[in-house]
Amino acid sequence: MTQVLSLTPTPPANAFARTQEEAQVAYPLDLQLCNDCAHLQLSDVVDPATLFENYVYVSGTSPSFVRHFEEYSKSIVSDYGLAEGDFVVDIGSNDGTLLGFFKNAGMEILGIDPAKDIARNASDSGIETWATFFDEQTANRIVTERGKARCITANNVFAHIDDLSAVVSGIQKTLKDDGVFVFEFSYLVDVLEKTLFDTIYHEHVDYHSISPLVRFFRKHKLELIDAHRLPTHGGSVRCVVQMQGGPYARSSRVDDLVALEAERGLNKAETYRTLGTKIYAVRDELTALLDGLKSAGNRIAGFGAPAKATTLMYHFGLGQDAIEFIIDDSPLKQGLYSPGLHVPILPASELYERKPDYVVILAWNFADPIMKNHADFLAAGGHFIVPLPEMAVH
Repeated sequence: MTQVLSLTPTPPANAFARTQEEAQVAYPLDLQLCNDCAHLQLSDVVDPATLFENYVYVSGTSPSFVRHFEEYSKSIVSDYGLAEGDFVVDIGSNDGTLLGFFKNAGMEILGIDPAKDIARNASDSGIETWATFFDEQTANRIVTERGKARCITANNVFAHIDDLSAVVSGIQKTLKDDGVFVFEFSYLVDVLEKTLFDTIYHEHVDYHSISPLVRFFRKHKLELIDAHRLPTHGGSVRCVVQMQGGPYARSSRVDDLVALEAERGLNKAETYRTLGTKIYAVRDELTALLDGLKSAGNRIAGFGAPAKATTLMYHFGLGQDAIEFIIDDSPLKQGLYSPGLHVPILPASELYERKPDYVVILAWNFADPIMKNHADFLAAGGHFIVPLPEMAVH
């Protein structure tokens, strides 16, 4: 392994504080590249129970993601012939948004998610969810109690897993011979091309590309048969895996992306050191803008408190002296304080009560709907700053 990038240490990215005085531990945020297979991962792994058992992100608060999951479910049903009564398991199912669409299509469903409160609320809403981590023991329980699954999904959680071999072994045990495992993740090519460094945080142990995954699944008697690029999270991939010798043909898109990754130098340490240089250029541009605005007497707030905001704010040194407060639409975050830097998290009504001059959209992947929903703020003379992928002032 070769260490290729070091970012500023932070607390866990979703460790929101209940008071401004709450002490929080910061952990190293360093990336290592495997010299053999070119897989990229964190050097330091935080206990998953610390990260996920009291999770505060829920999918259903984002209308664009609800639409995304609806399309997602329909495409799986269409492409792989799922039918009423088929059994679908979602690993890291969160509030059950995706599973709800499968259930409405007449399928049997089960969610697996370690976030206790979110899992309980999902079950109460009719989406059966087991509050546990997915591993081989959980896989054995699923097969014993519910049988094997026609489809297993895992969306924006495959990057969260330290022991991928144990999880994939569990998937192999749980999947029917003609079943598919479908998962999405932020694509490393997009991270590099667009300088999306704020997707690097402790929940994301792994930073995936296709080439290492092809080898990895093959070791577990599975076959990666499709890899479809998507615009979500600034650039993602939806992968499809089947049992070795399964019924579906391998798409040419897999080999196309393997070739693209070789062309982009994803197996070279220098590629990631170049990313570090680009990150500092973005930092200098944004902080110069904010410093100038503050010097001119402008008040600045933030919009969105996603996990990526913790990395960006820490690495760019944006604390309460730069950002007075952060607006977030999730009731689970409102009234809390941002991890470590302890900037207050407030509801959207405060945007109009407190009337900042400029608002940095920290949830930049939702910049368009945020600005559309708050056209009144713009009409009243306010401005939005979008920091990534390219900085823009509206």
